[in-house]
Amino acid sequence: MAKKSSLYTRKGDLGETSLAGGRRVSKTNERLEAYGTLDELNSFIGLLMAHVSDEGDRQLLLRVQSDLFSIGSRLATEEADAPWLCPVTDEAVRELERAIDEADEQAGGWKGFVLPSGTEGAALAHVCRTVCRRLERRMYAIDGWQSLEPQLFSYVNRLSDYLFALARKLNHAAGVEEKMWRKRS
Repeated sequence: MAKKSSLYTRKGDLGETSLAGGRRVSKTNERLEAYGTLDELNSFIGLLMAHVSDEGDRQLLLRVQSDLFSIGSRLATEEADAPWLCPVTDEAVRELERAIDEADEQAGGWKGFVLPSGTEGAALAHVCRTVCRRLERRMYAIDGWQSLEPQLFSYVNRLSDYLFALARKLNHAAGVEEKMWRKRS
């Protein structure tokens, strides 16, 4: 008899899964949509790291991946089952703000709306940014989102800003001119 894998339980084969507290929910539940989007973002950030050479940015992205994993566990847990404190701190939000300011300064400051393009790394940072914005929308779609800690929303909002600034920084470092949005005449 073959040994059963610990990677599958067969409990989700009929369209339901368990939240961290044990309650069974549909795989279309808004919480699953939120932390599934978070998982997608975390995977894209892993791919983005293959295109980032600056060690400071690489280390920040590693911390972001860990933070996202913690946020995902919070999103998978209903308020009654979440006795811990918020998984991200105000300092983590401030760290992202400092990284935004630094990247923006290195890229020459805000010049207007840019089209998501440039180097492969910059384009991927824009993909991460858009998935991050979707994550934020999915978090607000959670029934009872008001019970989620405000820092979670601040963190995700700042992360999308950082990913935008990082895209611009990557293009600037590679000497690639950004494509500015221009309204058609």
